[in-house]
Amino acid sequence: MIRIFPFIFVLLWSSAFITTKPITDNSDPFAALTFRFALVALGFFLYSIYSKQKVLVGKKNFLESLLSGVLFHGFYLGGVFYSISIGMPTAIAALIVTLQPVLTNALSGPILNEKVSTKQWTGVILGFAGAGLVIGIDIGSKIPTAGLIATTIALLAITFSTLWQKKLSNNLPLSVSNMNQALGGFIFHFIIIILFIDPYIDFTQTFVIAMSHQIFMVSFGAFTILMFLIKNNSASKTVSIFFLIPATSAFMAWLFLNESLTRLDLIGFLITSIGVYIATRD
Repeated sequence: MIRIFPFIFVLLWSSAFITTKPITDNSDPFAALTFRFALVALGFFLYSIYSKQKVLVGKKNFLESLLSGVLFHGFYLGGVFYSISIGMPTAIAALIVTLQPVLTNALSGPILNEKVSTKQWTGVILGFAGAGLVIGIDIGSKIPTAGLIATTIALLAITFSTLWQKKLSNNLPLSVSNMNQALGGFIFHFIIIILFIDPYIDFTQTFVIAMSHQIFMVSFGAFTILMFLIKNNSASKTVSIFFLIPATSAFMAWLFLNESLTRLDLIGFLITSIGVYIATRD
């Protein structure tokens, strides 16, 4: 079962790109994320109580998890949601964030003392090349400067949050750790809307369906799997599977949204798959 976790993660995480636009079309991105992580934190709290986990933890462990949530759920998701809400093409935002494995591989050596082999670097290069083919950037696209800055911040946030999560010394149950991280995301976005934003949410049927998907399938499902993978594998190996996300998102858009899927997309998907296989195999 554990062997298929990376594939389940890719499917669930990729599906989030399909539902982000409907959410930002019906709400302010930071209000939506505040709402989302309030419910996610509550959900993990109730599950922790139900499973008789110790919810109150030491100050050090709590703050470590909280900071991880600020990076993952705050800066990363906030950057992605905001950039898409102001017109950044989803595909370009996805490609920028897909640079994460490159940065993680470069930093996991000096920060985590992990040895990144030539084989892994080869896989990373192939993975990024394949992802670029799938996304196919239109050079003439109008990219908002603020969106570019926001996605760059998101890229740095998810890179450092992955390294930080791997470096954590605590051994908290996943549900408790995820609860604290969701709380960190909630606090981050709540501060944003209090200080800078006139928040609104239009609870249309589309918004409710898209938000429910992101809460249950992504926050409860994909994120829990990601935390498990980071804890049990090297950081560099774990993030290599992120290269499969743009290709999988493109396939989902073709399947569910009737978007085109070209021969070049299929070639890119094949190259990416080969790259991820090389980077992650023992």
